[in-house]
Amino acid sequence: MNQYKKVAFYTLGCKLNFSESSTISRNFEEEGYAKVDFNDTPDIFVINTCSVTENADKKCRSVVRRALKINPNAFITMIGCYAQLKPTEISEIPGVDLVLGANEKFNILNHIDELEKKETPIVSATKIKETKDFVPSFSMGDRTRSFLKVQDGCDYFCTFCTIPLARGKSRNASISETIEEAKEIANSNFKEVVLTGVNIGDFGQGSDENFLELIRALDNIEGIERFRISSIEPNLLSNEIIEFVAKSNRFVPHFHIPLQSGSNTLLKAMRRKYLRELYQERVKKIKSLMPHACIGVDVIVGFPGETEEEFLKTVNFIKELEVSYLHVFTYSERANTTAKKMEGIVPVSVRRERSKKLQILSEKMKRKFYEEQLGTKSTVLFEADQQNGFMHGFSENYLKVKVPFNPTLINQTVAVEFIDINMDTTVNVNLLENIVVV
Repeated sequence: MNQYKKVAFYTLGCKLNFSESSTISRNFEEEGYAKVDFNDTPDIFVINTCSVTENADKKCRSVVRRALKINPNAFITMIGCYAQLKPTEISEIPGVDLVLGANEKFNILNHIDELEKKETPIVSATKIKETKDFVPSFSMGDRTRSFLKVQDGCDYFCTFCTIPLARGKSRNASISETIEEAKEIANSNFKEVVLTGVNIGDFGQGSDENFLELIRALDNIEGIERFRISSIEPNLLSNEIIEFVAKSNRFVPHFHIPLQSGSNTLLKAMRRKYLRELYQERVKKIKSLMPHACIGVDVIVGFPGETEEEFLKTVNFIKELEVSYLHVFTYSERANTTAKKMEGIVPVSVRRERSKKLQILSEKMKRKFYEEQLGTKSTVLFEADQQNGFMHGFSENYLKVKVPFNPTLINQTVAVEFIDINMDTTVNVNLLENIVVV
């Protein structure tokens, strides 16, 4: 048994990484390890890496340096997307003892033995084509919501993206197996589940099941009050899915739909599977059935070939859409991608300038969306955080709400009325239920 050994996790990147880190940490605990915070002098650090974020190598080095300051003798393991893409590069970071690729990360306990620092790091990263298993995961680090992994990998090869090389082909468990995972979450007192994956709309590919059937089945699970769909490709967000969410019991009116560019020329160059016209149709469909729905948008600025004219097409297109906020990504070159070889490179200074413009537009759109909700009613799930005497929660349609801290509200879904907006773009509310103030 390893009851005296302590392990800490540091997760870079997306909700999918977070759900996998959480599952791996539970595997450690089942084997007698104590999961501790990063600063609590762990014997083992597990760093779950990301290949999407800019300067992945720099971030990995920085986290390893921090870990070694906390415990110079700690056993340091690197897992995740960047560990799959660049295993040799990561193994050369001073202090790293073990590097595990996509196929090996869930077997991490088989690789850890005496926990002594290695003179030469062990690297175990098989070719991504050999990564075919789907390992279910869900997070338990947040008291109010859990991220449930329903799909992994991607068969799309967008010209800017390394994810298929880091995570392999699209795959998933069956609906019945996924329902069992969700029921386990339901028994753990979580009120909200966020469905996550690499390309979740692709669920069921190669079988007779699909994403619509999955969410229909999940909608019947007792014990979970809300399901939230994370990012879903516009070409896979069918009218049937939108119609189902509009009348469902538990799925909330919140969609995150990657756009990447409002220029059809650039969408084709990116090898996206839709044009702007389809994107516009999806947004209109959502808003026609759920006028109060929140719609988030991913946009890439500075992609090769993005002239000022093409950039303005994106800006003007977004202004025409009834969307609520943007996630703006500044394009950066990635090894082993088609885009890296493309002509029409946009200077980095121009990329940053365009990114700022879209971030300002995002703030305006978010405020407008919040203003449109004033005077309306919804429910808010309150979180445990406390800042300066206040606590926060999110409405069904993803408005961030701020109220004076009250421990009886933690992990409770409460009916509210939106009354006004604060300078920090949070909403003040009237609680429409009798809550005991303690």
